[in-house]
Amino acid sequence: MSASTPALTVIILTFNEKDRIGPCLDSLAGIGAPIFVVDSFSDDGTVEILRQRGVAFVQRVFSNYAEQRNWAQANVLRAPDWVFHLDADERVSPELARWLRDEFPHAAAKADGFMFSRRTVFLGRWIKYGGHYPSYHLRLFKASLGHCERKAYDQHFLVDGRADAIDGGDIIDTVASSLTQFIASHNRWSTVEAEECVEAAYRGEVKSALDGNPIEKRRWLKNNMYLRLPLLLRSFLYFGYRYVVRLGFLDGAEGLVFHVLQGFWFRFLVDAKMLEIRRVRATERA
Repeated sequence: MSASTPALTVIILTFNEKDRIGPCLDSLAGIGAPIFVVDSFSDDGTVEILRQRGVAFVQRVFSNYAEQRNWAQANVLRAPDWVFHLDADERVSPELARWLRDEFPHAAAKADGFMFSRRTVFLGRWIKYGGHYPSYHLRLFKASLGHCERKAYDQHFLVDGRADAIDGGDIIDTVASSLTQFIASHNRWSTVEAEECVEAAYRGEVKSALDGNPIEKRRWLKNNMYLRLPLLLRSFLYFGYRYVVRLGFLDGAEGLVFHVLQGFWFRFLVDAKMLEIRRVRATERA
């Protein structure tokens, strides 16, 4: 590595990812960056795969994603100049792998962080419509300037400096291996977000700005428009906006399933659980 090449480390969190960690690691081959994994005591063979591939890892009890990501970044085995955060069910596209290898060393001198679009793949289909693509996320940034916001749900990374959006290279997100897994995980997350909304702790650390970067704009729209709509009704309005106005129907049969479950059912479930939480607390106070 030359003196002008920034030291980059890829950070991945794992828990029972034996069917996903292999393709994730394969997608990173050739970018020339060490990989550091923080595993939450997997018992399905994930650790054996990491050992076989010679990937550096440590094990740590999981608390929440923000705390685990920030701990991983602070305790990476080889102190990097830059960190690239990736989930075990994600892959870097070939275009992004080439950018990281060939373009990043030059681009690093001009910015403090980089945003990439997430390409959602559901039931084998790329979900291109419904406002779901492009959807930019900050994943690569200077280690000394960035962190994951301390938020229970819908966490984003932040960097204290300039963040540029990179086109032409995506992070491929295979959102679930089955409908059963998808529904179970979103049921858990709906409880987390409902509690966060009831506690009015949903704003987070990301700047909410309509004229900001793509992440700041999405946070503004959620905090200042969606969450101000009537409870329960807003999930119907949101689904109609995604499926009709933003052309979600063009995603075919798989898209219909995805937009109904993720754009309506999940949002409706969050609202229903908010009602339940408020009623339980009102009863406890009575």
